[in-house]
Amino acid sequence: MEHPENDPNYIGLTVNSGVTQPPSINPYLKRKRRPLPSAAELVAGILAGDITMLSRAVTLVESLAAEHQAIAQEVIEKCLPYSGHSRRIGITGVPGAGKSTSIDAFGLHVLKSGGKLAVLAIDPSSERTKGSILGDKTRMERLAIHPSAFIRPSPSAGSLGGVARKTRETIVLCEAAGFNNIFVETVGVGQSETAVHSMVDFFLLLQLAGTGDELQGIKRGIMEMADGIVINKADGDNINRAQLAQAQFRSALHLFPPTESGWQPEVLTYSGYYELGIAEVWDMIDRYFDFVKSNGYFDRKRAIQARYWMRETIDEQLRRHFYDNPEIASMLAEKEIRVLNNQQSSFTAARDVLDAYFHSQNP
Repeated sequence: MEHPENDPNYIGLTVNSGVTQPPSINPYLKRKRRPLPSAAELVAGILAGDITMLSRAVTLVESLAAEHQAIAQEVIEKCLPYSGHSRRIGITGVPGAGKSTSIDAFGLHVLKSGGKLAVLAIDPSSERTKGSILGDKTRMERLAIHPSAFIRPSPSAGSLGGVARKTRETIVLCEAAGFNNIFVETVGVGQSETAVHSMVDFFLLLQLAGTGDELQGIKRGIMEMADGIVINKADGDNINRAQLAQAQFRSALHLFPPTESGWQPEVLTYSGYYELGIAEVWDMIDRYFDFVKSNGYFDRKRAIQARYWMRETIDEQLRRHFYDNPEIASMLAEKEIRVLNNQQSSFTAARDVLDAYFHSQNP
């Protein structure tokens, strides 16, 4: 019986079957997938400044499909001679420090003098669902609609190293498309700072004042990477606290050894919300670029970064080749069971798997 309510015991109560619901998708709608453009078409579009082609190329760079990666690498190779002519600026800070708001303000300031700006934002992904909000555009309201700006958020997807490599490749494509200013916003959770530092020319650290223990912001690792420090939200009743934090950070910087570039990092106060101190921050960045280009550190640092990413790519490809080997995958599953049952140590199990892999490569 379809409905128990229609049982004779409930003769006074009846339930109609209702109306059959129509399908949620129009059955007459035939979706046509856009054909995948060739590498030559993508390169021609990128060099012409076509944002659509640039976006499609970045999507291929981020794809894990072998077919897409083959096209993406060909596009990158052909765009490489047209890259390298931009200012690459990394922006980091703890969550809530105002990174997106600051990028919106800095970006508009940069675009006033002409040129084009690309913002590459690494967005944190959920460890449980692997999903990512990718909501940076909503916090960069004015840049998002500016005709000379390109904003591309990318999910970290649990692999900061992999996303960082793809971000570096995206920088090449953006530069080939004519973007002479590149902002890279980090996740702001620790490890991403090192990866982003290895692909930018200037590393800007955003800090907050009046949040409790000011010394919590003085962390040696991140401070040593910073080329400039900006105390954000220096407005209203927070101005005095921001100035105090500024003095503390300046004192801390004097305790660190000299930087490789010879540049002495500066500490400034700024308000992203009220847009106070933007010109001063950008003047500091201009001074830095003049300084490192005059002493040759700019070109030396880019050469070091190129070598670093070559080795990182080799490491990633070796790791992928290892784990994609079906024999190794089967052996790993067996070894994991032995390790979990205390039949073999983790170290000897790893050695056996590696020995088998090396033997398969050199029979």
